[in-house]
Amino acid sequence: MTCRALFALIVLPFALAACSPEDVADKIGRRTAETVVRPIVDDRLTGAQADAATRCVVQNATAAEVQSLARDVGVIAGTSTEATVWAIVARSETQSCLAAAGVALGA
Repeated sequence: MTCRALFALIVLPFALAACSPEDVADKIGRRTAETVVRPIVDDRLTGAQADAATRCVVQNATAAEVQSLARDVGVIAGTSTEATVWAIVARSETQSCLAAAGVALGA
């Protein structure tokens, strides 16, 4: 066994222990929410700007909002979902994230 393989066997359990089930669920929920937010943002932005805006929206969504957004995966977002996205966009934290990414997106 090489030193690299031995190191991986020693470090792997610690790395896995650092990932709590809640963290994993949150990451999955946020990735799913991104697939719902992106088509809404695509109506106003394209390419890298739409990617950045999507990340800012999902990053600044509460856990409850993420769950709500994720429920719309695979369907066309309704007015309630769009309202949730634009409410998140309107927050100062989201606007700061958008500005840092060089994206102009108003609610």
